[in-house]
Amino acid sequence: MTIKKRLTLAAAAATIGFAGMAAADSHGGETPQDRALVILTSDSLQTQGMAMILANAMQQQGTDLHILLCDAAGDLAVQGYASAEAIKTPPANPAGQVTPEGILGMLMDKGASVDVCAIYLPNSDHGEAELREGVGVAAPGPMAEMMRDPAIPVYSF
Repeated sequence: MTIKKRLTLAAAAATIGFAGMAAADSHGGETPQDRALVILTSDSLQTQGMAMILANAMQQQGTDLHILLCDAAGDLAVQGYASAEAIKTPPANPAGQVTPEGILGMLMDKGASVDVCAIYLPNSDHGEAELREGVGVAAPGPMAEMMRDPAIPVYSF
């Protein structure tokens, strides 16, 4: 390895170290909370189900979740919505069968915040009063801030 390459790696390591110390310092000496943004737009039952299953696994591992439901996936946030069928889970999962909206409710009960896209309601047959209790309507500005925050990974399905 050349001296120039070693110096570059050392500078990068120092920068990462200082950035980590600054982040810890800005949070009172604690590391920032693990957060994630899950954006779900698919109307596919299996895609919706897998997105919710993975979000559930992240939440169980300590991640503070924010879920944004857009397009056909926004229907999961409507009171009384029921998927056409349940999803069969792998044999290792004792649940047997689940629905995306069922897992979404469980995630919300455990603290996940859920919004529908700002354009979902105006472009659907639903009004804000029809959304599940606790579901909000995302404002583009704050949502864009979350998406731009390098500390918040964004997962899109």
